[in-house]
Amino acid sequence: MKNFVQPGKSIDVAAPAGGVISGNIVVIGSLIGVAASTVAQGESVALSTEGIFEMAKVSALAIATGDKVYWDAAAKNVNKTSAGNTLVGIAVADAANPSATVKVKLGATTV
Repeated sequence: MKNFVQPGKSIDVAAPAGGVISGNIVVIGSLIGVAASTVAQGESVALSTEGIFEMAKVSALAIATGDKVYWDAAAKNVNKTSAGNTLVGIAVADAANPSATVKVKLGATTV
């Protein structure tokens, strides 16, 4: 195949305004991934676009396996509120109230 570029599990992009921190969600338009390194704005960064990641969540929020989770850019965590937030994936394990994190499969919206 002459048109194959790469598998797409990780994509190199220019870091958006403000730069990125390793392990944090990065949203660029409809592209969502987890930064592999900490870099300044405009520098190249690899974003993991597939996989399961442990992400910060609203502590007082219970999330069940299979729930859709959304990235709250202002709070820098995930929750179950779609309004004003970006869909990042689904929870693959229950996360009780209270708890600080939830395991999320990036990109998937069904189980």
